[in-house]
Amino acid sequence: MEYEQLKLENQLCFPVYAASRLITREYQPFLDKLKLTYPQYLVLMVLWENDCLQVNDIAKKLILNTNTITPLLKRMEHQGLIIRNRSDKDERKVLIKLTEEGYNLKVKASQIPEELIKRLSDSELEIEDLVKLKESLNSLILFLSK
Repeated sequence: MEYEQLKLENQLCFPVYAASRLITREYQPFLDKLKLTYPQYLVLMVLWENDCLQVNDIAKKLILNTNTITPLLKRMEHQGLIIRNRSDKDERKVLIKLTEEGYNLKVKASQIPEELIKRLSDSELEIEDLVKLKESLNSLILFLSK
């Protein structure tokens, strides 16, 4: 019996996984200049949209477990990018707020999406294809995260 369903070339997950890793690799030169990892960049993007969020809210937005994000946030605090404080209303909740340094990285990081699009425009894909791909992936994420 061949087990066609177990061939790597027949899997949905592998091209999504590989594309994710390769796109993240494309970000790395830009993030290295800012001394950030990709997960740190994601956290900052969430906080640039809405500063002063609970750890659970950041984890939910990034589809991560709190035990995954907590060490990341501790490192970011040591780097001087965020401040972690317990909520006055509920000590079980930890609030994350940008420092001035974390907020100021927004200006430097603002060029990254445009630079990445320039890089991807060298591929055979048109911008419209990339937008459609993003929309399809967002639909899949929404469905799977229910």
